[in-house]
Amino acid sequence: MLDAIAARRSIRKFKNTPVPRHIIEEIIKAGALAPSSKNRQPWHFVVTTGKAKEEALAAMEQGLHREAQQPFLPESAQYIAGAWNTLAIMRQAPIIIFVVNPLGLDLLTPQNAENRVFEICNTQSIGAAVENMSLAAVEAGLGSLWICDTYFAQQELCTWLVGELAAAFALGYADEEPAPRPRKNFDDIVEWRS
Repeated sequence: MLDAIAARRSIRKFKNTPVPRHIIEEIIKAGALAPSSKNRQPWHFVVTTGKAKEEALAAMEQGLHREAQQPFLPESAQYIAGAWNTLAIMRQAPIIIFVVNPLGLDLLTPQNAENRVFEICNTQSIGAAVENMSLAAVEAGLGSLWICDTYFAQQELCTWLVGELAAAFALGYADEEPAPRPRKNFDDIVEWRS
């Protein structure tokens, strides 16, 4: 297990090679086996390839154009160029899996403390599912990229997906071998109390 964790990389260049459906299914099953708060399993996986992927990415592009005029995330405007780069990466990946949270509230919905905790717990659960998928992809010899820049086009993608988008996941055979990213020193991130 530690080998898969150590080998996992965020892949931003993919080969134009189809991935067999049974491998995609195994990766999604790994995600569905993640722990979830109160066993709510707050996920629905939308696997897109071909025309469906093009439609989803057109919705994302529409959102990025809208963001320039009517920002959904005005304080994050400095990161919009990264979102355009992410869109280019998504176009070359053979598969984009969107993780929809069927229990999720719209990001603009005012929330009381109870709902806020509920949303945090579901987000943690979905994070565990995506991490499981990342590790299963490594074991299957595939590369993946956990994508967050979709939030710039949250409205458009949620409309296209007919659900509350929680995460996007690019998947395919890697066409690069990036070096590991630096990690913080263990002693700087761990505090022991007794």
